[in-house]
Formats: sequence, C-alpha cells, structure tokens
Amino acid sequence: MLLGPGAPSPAVIETLTGSPFGVQLEAGTLPLFDPYGWDPERGLDAAVELLGWRCARTAGGTPAEALDRLRTACGRGPVLAGPLDMGLLLHQPGTPTADGGDHYVVVLAADGDTVLLHDPHGHPYVTLPSAVFLDAWRGESVPYTGEPFVLRDRFVRERHVPVGEALRRSLPRAVGWLAGRDDLPVRAGTLGGRAAVERLASLTDRGLDPGVRAFLTHFAVRVGARRLADAADCLAGLGLTGAAEAAAGQARALGAVQYPLVVSDDRAAAEALRRLAPGYDRLHDRLRQALATAPSPAPPTGA
Repeated sequence: MLLGPGAPSPAVIETLTGSPFGVQLEAGTLPLFDPYGWDPERGLDAAVELLGWRCARTAGGTPAEALDRLRTACGRGPVLAGPLDMGLLLHQPGTPTADGGDHYVVVLAADGDTVLLHDPHGHPYVTLPSAVFLDAWRGESVPYTGEPFVLRDRFVRERHVPVGEALRRSLPRAVGWLAGRDDLPVRAGTLGGRAAVERLASLTDRGLDPGVRAFLTHFAVRVGARRLADAADCLAGLGLTGAAEAAAGQARALGAVQYPLVVSDDRAAAEALRRLAPGYDRLHDRLRQALATAPSPAPPTGA
C-alpha cells in the first residue's frame, strides 16, 4: 500500500517479516503463531530493510502534537500509522471492544477534524473523526511498543533488491527465529516452538478459556496458517523444495485445528495440535540444511 508500483506481494512481505517461522504461548496462556520474542514492529523494520528501503519512524507526544505530526507527514504522502488498538477503530462493526488486538492502517490525509485512511482489514477510504482515530492510535492495549502514536513515513528506496534476493537474505533470520532467541525480552512464562504447542494442547485437553478459544478461532489459527502457506510459496519459488514442503505441511496441520475448536471438540483439537508441534523442528532443520548447501547471496545491487 505504500511502496507503489512494483511492490512485492503481501505474501512476500509477510514472509520477510519473519512471522511464519515459529509459535509462542505468551505468558503461558495466549497462543500466537509467530516466533518466540517476535512482534510486528521488529518484523516490519526487517522487511523494509531487506527490500532495500528506509523510512522515518516517530512516536510519542500529546494527542495534539501527534495530530500535528500526522498532518505534516500526510503533506508529504501516505503514512503508516500503528500499532493501533483495533477495538477502538469505530468504523469496524462490533466496536468498541476491549479485545480488538493490534492493527496498522495507511493514513492518506488528516484535514480539519477528520482522518482519511485505508484499512487493510477491508475498509478503503474510511473517514474517522480525529478524536476517534487518536483514541485508537494511542495503542494503550498494545503491549509491545511502550509508546503511543507511532508513525512511519518518508519511505525511500535506497537500492533495488529483487524479491528472490530479499527472501534469500531473510533465511538466516528465519532459522534463528525457529531455533528460539534468548536475546529478546518476553513475558514471564512465555514458551516457544514445540513446547508452546504441546502446552497449548494440554490446555485444550482441560477445556480452553472462552476468550482464548475466540482468539484462536477468529484470528490466530487462520492468520498462522496463512503465514505458513505464504512462506511455503516463497520457499518453493527459491527452489527450496524440502523447506517449502515442511512449511506447507505446517500450514495444513494448523488449518486442521480450526474446525474442532469451533465445534468445541477439544479432544480432536488437542490431537491436531500435537500433530502440529514437531513440524516446527522439521521446518527449522530443512531451512538450516538449505542454508548449509546454498551459495552465499551476492552483494546488494546498487541504486
């Protein structure tokens, strides 16, 4: 939405963020089908850098200062705003809600008392009162930023990076995510990888908390399966057949969890999760083998 003509597909960008390469059970209770210690801010910055772009990131200030900053930025072009509190984006049916999660939008204009934006959740050209937008943009319920009113603008392409090259350069990070990183702060009790899925299976056996079930069925399972399917397609495009098959197998295994969770067949859901768990180790091993036998990437192409 921001990189213009010739931008890579959302599937490529999602894969470059690193999000498909792991799973975490935050604080031992909240399942997220992205890597241990990962968050969208880290992923977004990684994807921008891998694609040969740079941008300016600013945050903080009072609501009035943030709105002035947004207006100034929109005068230069579209702006990526977020993370926001999705439950406070009142153009979405069912809001306000306390469990809306985090979200990003592209702001086109901030004139007078309104903000014009594209919402990738399926709402183009939304117009919101500025006060409503600011409440969501404050992001008080988003745990991973620590600061309100985050925006990115002034996207500049510093060098041309073919999609294949960007994907190949992302693979060492993907292996690192799958191996588990201990250099990032996480909430106490958080588990990653196979241990996280096996713990989730045990929780499912005992009967899931209704809020966790809703989170899984409305968001986490479908997003996680889609991310893995995207990664499988990208890996296949690189000719990494073994790693692609492992990612595709994980996508299918995770997708198989959806129906039993919706119909509250927790026994079947737990069995499906146990089939899913070892696949993260398999994907790690296949990717590591691919890296060990692949030639080193060429230096980045100049602008």
